[in-house]
Amino acid sequence: MKKLAVVTGGTRGIGKAIALRFLSEGFQVLVCSRDEKNFVAMSKELDERKGGGLEFFRADLSEKSEAEDFGDWVLEKGQPVEVLVNNAGIFIPGAIHEEPEGTLEKLMKTNVYGAYWLSRKIIPSMIEKKRGHIFNMCSTASIIPYENGGAYCISKFALLAFSKLLRVELMDYGIKVSAILPGATWTDSWSKSGLEEERFIKPEDISEMVFSSYKLSPSTNVEEILVRPQKGDV
Repeated sequence: MKKLAVVTGGTRGIGKAIALRFLSEGFQVLVCSRDEKNFVAMSKELDERKGGGLEFFRADLSEKSEAEDFGDWVLEKGQPVEVLVNNAGIFIPGAIHEEPEGTLEKLMKTNVYGAYWLSRKIIPSMIEKKRGHIFNMCSTASIIPYENGGAYCISKFALLAFSKLLRVELMDYGIKVSAILPGATWTDSWSKSGLEEERFIKPEDISEMVFSSYKLSPSTNVEEILVRPQKGDV
């Protein structure tokens, strides 16, 4: 039986790169996204490579019912979850005193609550097996507030705190928890910035670090990975 990896926001950017990396290692990979069109494009790409082992569930993880529905769908597969990557998230720029009403709520629900709700669904099965690895996609914004970061920084600080707490709670069950803190990474959101691609981290570099961390021996856990572009923050 193939090992099972679950990747939220897994149809583009960093999430897609992580999903493809685990697929390349023979994993069964379950992804979710709000937009099925991205999955269709990803599937066509895999067909051209003669790849397989990928399944999709449409879900908006900022909605509790949809996050839990995705978790139930994963558990109904009847396979233990080896890897859970809480990658789904959004960025809305703005200053706290100027950003539109509801910005904090939207960012917290998408960037933090979704990971919380899904993890609560999946963790009991990991505890039962006494194994598994959870990766939470944080950000440099989790440790360094910056101008125009507003509620986004708040949500990413909270996600890092969530990761640290999970690490403490789950270590005695043999479950690893790692927080990934990337700086500016070349994804669709940066492609129209006017900056050169070489100025950014490659999504594949993040996926490689995630997989390398997963492959370490059971006695070792990488708690945090901080990654920045070679020429500094954008």
